[in-house]
Amino acid sequence: MNAVHPARYWHFLDDGRIQCDLCPRLCRLHEDQRGACFVRRREDDAMVLTTWGRSSGFCVDPIEKKPLNHFFPGSSVLSFGTAGCNLACKFCQNWDISKSRDMDRLMDVATPEAIADTAERLACRSIAFTYNDPVIFAEYAIDAAQAARERGIHAVAVTAGYIGECARDEFFAPMDAANVDLKGFSDAFYRKLCGAQLAPVLETIEWLVRESGVWVELTTLLIPGHNDSDAEITAMCEWIAAHCGTRVPLHFTAFHPDFKLADVPPTPPSTLRRARRIAQASGLHHVYTGNVHDTEGGTTCCSACGARLIVRDWYRIDDYRLDEGGHCPDCGTALAGRFGHFAAPFGARRIPVRIATQ
Repeated sequence: MNAVHPARYWHFLDDGRIQCDLCPRLCRLHEDQRGACFVRRREDDAMVLTTWGRSSGFCVDPIEKKPLNHFFPGSSVLSFGTAGCNLACKFCQNWDISKSRDMDRLMDVATPEAIADTAERLACRSIAFTYNDPVIFAEYAIDAAQAARERGIHAVAVTAGYIGECARDEFFAPMDAANVDLKGFSDAFYRKLCGAQLAPVLETIEWLVRESGVWVELTTLLIPGHNDSDAEITAMCEWIAAHCGTRVPLHFTAFHPDFKLADVPPTPPSTLRRARRIAQASGLHHVYTGNVHDTEGGTTCCSACGARLIVRDWYRIDDYRLDEGGHCPDCGTALAGRFGHFAAPFGARRIPVRIATQ
């Protein structure tokens, strides 16, 4: 399969360069130059995507791993990514994929139709674009999401939300859910540790919650000494409550030393619990701790009566009490999210899948 595919979201500049409008970086390219994401290139006076139809690998995961706790809990999702990224996070937990400049890492080849067929055959309720940011392979993600939707399978974008306004509507139109990685809550943090800006991410989040119809959950990886102060967490949670509402689920996850922050210690569980208390005090109803065993921090409770509705330990569901419409059995209040028939949880398994050889 030829991985080079016509790209959208660009225009010519007066000086002869072309500008990529996909994300706020607005890379300006001469012939044969690549954007900061590495996978978008100028070729023959046009922009091309160099990873269409190629993946770093496919796995069946629990939906809770994305993490999504209010989107068909207990279901399985066919997950995959490509290579490259439009951010430059020094703490990237998937840096071997997102920072890769070696296209030979993309070992699996699959058309959007093959992805949808595989998800259907494996009884996955969703497909997820993850591991690296799907914004940079937007054309491939859109095609795969549309193919999945034709089979009644949902599409999930796991993204940093660093996308331009011109591409935003089209990219998210076939998506059913998104987990947006809100990496911190200061522009200094974004500039120093991510090589990006905070404002476009906040704009994307607010648009998604208020206008898109996509189910949204947020995740913040707490890094000791960098974005874990009470003041920054409080400011972030108050912004979420004011701009997105109190029902948007928020996940605080634990950092482990990696990539260019190998000298920073792991996030202690006490930091996650402290952040959760701050978020709840700010009025957020559904706040979770991740990457740790913490039943209290993983459990979903009714926002009205406080009943424990979904009891979790990490990715494992130990108890599930919602009806198919997502209502609390004790008081009848509808839980925010997307729900359906629940037979048994998929569990904490991770099942690698090969598509190209099937």
